Amino acid sequence: MKRRDRGPAAGPEQLTVEQLCAELQVARSTFYQWRQLGKGPRCVRLPNGAIRVRRVDLDAWLSALAEAA
Repeated sequence: MKRRDRGPAAGPEQLTVEQLCAELQVARSTFYQWRQLGKGPRCVRLPNGAIRVRRVDLDAWLSALAEAA
């Protein structure tokens, strides 16, 4: 499976909660609060229960926030 080069600034295709919080500079509790309120980026729950956020979903969520501002 060939991975597309997204450039040096791009991160992994799927982010862990820790990576997402570090990138957005928010506390983990803030991320879970956003999820509970339905205001966070779209997430994927893996079979082991771990949560991931696809890079494309995070980018789309951030774009929507910028447009609303």
